[in-house]
Amino acid sequence: MSIDAALDAYLRDGLEDAVVDLVRQAAEVPGFAARLKAAGMEPTAVRSVADLSALPVLPKDQVIGLQREQPPFGGVLAEGAEVVRVFQSPGPLYEPQLAGADSWRWGQVLADMGVGPGDTVLNCFGYHLSPAGAMMEEGARAVGARVLPGGIGNLDLQVQAIADLGLTAYVGLPSYLKSLIERFHEAGHPAQSWRLERAMVTAEPMPDTLRVLLSEHVGTVRMAYGTGETGLLAYENGDGAAMVLADGVLVQVCDIASGEPITDDTEGEVVVTVLRPDYPLARFGTGDVSGWTLGPDGSLRLRGVLGRTGSAVKVKGMFLHPAQVTSVMDTLPQVADYRFVIGRVDHRDTLRCEVVAEPGADLDALVAAVGERVREGLRFRADVVPVETLTEGDGPLVDTRDWS
Repeated sequence: MSIDAALDAYLRDGLEDAVVDLVRQAAEVPGFAARLKAAGMEPTAVRSVADLSALPVLPKDQVIGLQREQPPFGGVLAEGAEVVRVFQSPGPLYEPQLAGADSWRWGQVLADMGVGPGDTVLNCFGYHLSPAGAMMEEGARAVGARVLPGGIGNLDLQVQAIADLGLTAYVGLPSYLKSLIERFHEAGHPAQSWRLERAMVTAEPMPDTLRVLLSEHVGTVRMAYGTGETGLLAYENGDGAAMVLADGVLVQVCDIASGEPITDDTEGEVVVTVLRPDYPLARFGTGDVSGWTLGPDGSLRLRGVLGRTGSAVKVKGMFLHPAQVTSVMDTLPQVADYRFVIGRVDHRDTLRCEVVAEPGADLDALVAAVGERVREGLRFRADVVPVETLTEGDGPLVDTRDWS
């Protein structure tokens, strides 16, 4: 089967009708109606995914702009929609959690891995402001599992809980799982108290060397892919091939310049339509680059995240935007120049902030002030290093990571 034929089969499997229903039901949502009107599209004329694809891609930066013009959600939320939580991602971008069980669909990958009522899941994603922690908790609860809300940090307490509670599953960054494994053994816990059997990892790449290391300690390690705005999009199913596509959402790979859907293995931007008329986030541009391939069964698969279309960089599972960096660092009058250098050591991201001080500045005080401002404004911890000069043209973010 060709990719084009597999794509047709994917769209015919209920997605064509779901897209048409979405447009009909969401036609009166102000923000969505305005997008249709600007594109010269009548809701009744959308009879297929191909018709919807005439709608221009909505970039994340544009969503941020819409939210500033029409707070809090840019006019994209339907009147009467029930929002149970609100999150803030870098930008800032505000994301509503809609009512309903597992509204982000992460339970699909956990169920596919065999996580269920007999499991206790250690959730090592952040619960403060960002949606990741709540996303994973909703998914785990949807499959009947218990959850230990570990969050980020507190390694010693978390490995103690692994030993005491017999935790059986993990969700989080692959690099953080490596840290847990190392700390567990350093603490001298009995080997038989390690019962983690399944791990769903996401939000950063997992090179083969790291996968092999993790698999020596955890029987099932699966990579999944999603975003804070759209939820789960694709995941590994254990057959060793690329990622299967999640149910309940339309995933497209589109030409970065034109937004036209790609029907072969050419790389393009991942564009998503969430199939919920109470929050019709249609043709949302994730900024992630990927491409289509075929699974061993001939099904359409996503090749994972192959890069980014814009200038934002993902560090330790969170995005760091140049504009966000500028807005924070420009508030420090004793900083003449700066840059953030992103590295990778022993499968862990590192972040170094190099600063050039204004003449006469107290360097110790400056290092402390920059570190505190970065923690508060960017939600990152960085090693602050005073330097005399910076290399011209590097920009505020320099990514030196090697993912081999």
